[in-house]
Amino acid sequence: MTSTSASIRRNIITVTQLNRETSQLLAEHFLSVLVEGELSNLSTPSSGHLYFSLKDANAQVRCAMFRTQQRRLAFKPENGKQVIVKAQVSLYEPRGDYQLIVEHIEEAGDGALRRAFDALKLKLSEQGLFDAAHKQTLPTLPRAIGVITSPSGAAIRDILTVLQRRFTAIPVIVYPVAVQGDNAKHEIAKAIATANRHKQCDVIILGRGGGSLEDLWAFNEELVARAIYDSEIPIISAVGHETDFTIADFVADLRAATPSAAAEHASPDQQQWLSRFMYLESRLQQQLQRKLNQKQQTLDWLNQRLQQQHPGQKLAGNARRMAELEARLNQAMHTKLRHMTGIIEAKTAKLWQHNPAITIRSHKQRQDYLSKRLISAAAHKLEQLNQRLLNSSQTLHAVSPLATLNRGYAMVINPSSGEIICSTEQLKPGDRVQTRLAQGRFTSQIKVIDPD
Repeated sequence: MTSTSASIRRNIITVTQLNRETSQLLAEHFLSVLVEGELSNLSTPSSGHLYFSLKDANAQVRCAMFRTQQRRLAFKPENGKQVIVKAQVSLYEPRGDYQLIVEHIEEAGDGALRRAFDALKLKLSEQGLFDAAHKQTLPTLPRAIGVITSPSGAAIRDILTVLQRRFTAIPVIVYPVAVQGDNAKHEIAKAIATANRHKQCDVIILGRGGGSLEDLWAFNEELVARAIYDSEIPIISAVGHETDFTIADFVADLRAATPSAAAEHASPDQQQWLSRFMYLESRLQQQLQRKLNQKQQTLDWLNQRLQQQHPGQKLAGNARRMAELEARLNQAMHTKLRHMTGIIEAKTAKLWQHNPAITIRSHKQRQDYLSKRLISAAAHKLEQLNQRLLNSSQTLHAVSPLATLNRGYAMVINPSSGEIICSTEQLKPGDRVQTRLAQGRFTSQIKVIDPD
């Protein structure tokens, strides 16, 4: 019993010894470790040292970072941030608590990427790559639409579905690229340069489906941003979901919330274009019909003027004028007759008032006489006018040279001067003269002149 107790006492160590040996063991085995976790229980006492816990879903560990190490921090530590710490594993001997003595802290995952994103965004913005003045206008009706994306992703299917529905006739040129990974930025920049070199499309859709910031990082690369900026072809950026923003969105000529929305922006609505074409066709038909009507009215007006200027119209007008004058003459005679009849009736009434039989008979005879003379004078006047008209017509016909020739006369003309020969004094033997008859003419030479 005594031997056994002595043996156990020889293996007993104190708590201090245990903690010291454990501390030495940890320090020797974990010289420097990188640990990722979430910051919690963050505390900064007056000493300036930083105390916090680093935890994951199943465990946590206490951490301490001394004031001298904090000068190299590139961000402000906050509870809930995901970080990677470089530390030594140690044991706080007085309490027996195991902890990490932190030498360096950096943001893990999205945190570091977000800082790189903000830095590049500020740099490119100051260099003018986001300026609205550089943005190009999308074509109203593109000849072809280029799509730079992964050939196997959901984005290409969404884009092609919308383009097929919106405007089937517009061809689509797909430039297949990787949209994630180290080589993605080079493939995307090369595809943009290829599209600009070949000039087969009028607008480019650059996009992919949603993902984490790391998944979308190819579209936050400076190489891709400058390729978009240098593109002569308008580019629509459609990266991720509506809430995702990338550097490509700020440089592109238009940012679409989704790949499907980008296809909507890039393609016209064929129904609207068909409606527009139908409207323009209707307008064109109306304009043509209006022009035809105007030309028809002009043609009708010209035909009317041609009819008015026709000789037959002038003769018909003269005939109407003659008929009008004849009617006016008859009207004047009837008016005069009625006037004379009125005078006679007035005098007859006056005569009846005095009722002298002889005067009555005398005036009756006078009336009959004047009536006859008036009728005779009117008839005679009308006959004179008709005779004057007949005589004028006969005179006109008689003085006509052709009428004279028809009566057997001839007209002698000097053929060289066209002068009419009226006397033998205008001739001498040997002269040639031309004789005009009613039918034809002949030329003769003067041999003998008889002045008598």
